Amino acid sequence: MMPDITRFASPWLLLLLLAPLLLALQRFLARQRYRPAALRYSDVRLVLPPRPSWRQRARPILPALRLVALALLIVALARPQAGNAREVVFGEGIDIAIVLDISGSMAALDFEPNRLGAAKAVIRDFIRQRQYDRIGLVVFASEAFSQVPPTLDYQVLERVLDETQVSWDIGLDSGTAIGLGLANAANMLRDSKAESRVIVLLTDGANNSGQIDPLTAAEIARALDIRVYTIGAARPGPAPLPFPDGRIEYRDSEIDEETLRQIADITGGLYFRAEDSAGLQQIYDTINTLERSKVEVKRFTRYTELAPWFIIPAVFLLTLEVLLRKTILRTIP
Repeated sequence: MMPDITRFASPWLLLLLLAPLLLALQRFLARQRYRPAALRYSDVRLVLPPRPSWRQRARPILPALRLVALALLIVALARPQAGNAREVVFGEGIDIAIVLDISGSMAALDFEPNRLGAAKAVIRDFIRQRQYDRIGLVVFASEAFSQVPPTLDYQVLERVLDETQVSWDIGLDSGTAIGLGLANAANMLRDSKAESRVIVLLTDGANNSGQIDPLTAAEIARALDIRVYTIGAARPGPAPLPFPDGRIEYRDSEIDEETLRQIADITGGLYFRAEDSAGLQQIYDTINTLERSKVEVKRFTRYTELAPWFIIPAVFLLTLEVLLRKTILRTIP
């Protein structure tokens, strides 16, 4: 559904609105130029005209009614229309599960503002570039949680993503259960009817928690015909890692690139390594290009004529003007 559209079928006819404006200006100038004859008297009270009655004061309403009615008829002549546009989508989008590591190491400061903050910003941009794809969200640390099932309500998805924090800020143990996160995402997409189903998994560590081995989870994804893109996000060498108690330690990256590469190979996806925010953005742009929806969009607009909404009050004003002129505001020659 698209927003309502208002237009004029013959907008050039609106130039005729200059006519009532010019008539009103002509009447105003004529009244300004009119000056009654004058004589000098020592006492003018005897020649002062009587105070005008309410009928005389109301008589200028008559031409005003006629001019307003004329303007309304001109607008009606230009054929104002209200249109309701609809988009009809043929084909299917892609079902995507975003799997995000929220272990404590994702608070490391080698990305701006940190690894998790950089990942959230890039994922948010990735979501906004999709239009017809259902997207879900899984987060994992020592456990995995399905936060949002595949949905087209991107506002809800972004709100949940914005509220996502590293594990120790929400009271979770700081492990890295890659296999569990991947298995949750595969289960999320298991009943999907989309022709293409994709998981995008981002982590900065190696699997050290959970009951499911990452390669076993990859085999599950392959059995369900789900393609997995894996991303290792960390700069080589030690990175500053702030702890909740205020300590900062420098820790080396522990990304298990071999396992991430194997997960991608098993499922027909690709492995990427991001060493900064710009590199991470480029990776998601690449995935966005590789995974495009095969849909055809046709737009239909149905217009409703609005002229009667202007003609009816115009006829009413003209009728009122005639009635007033022939009755209480009539002039006697």
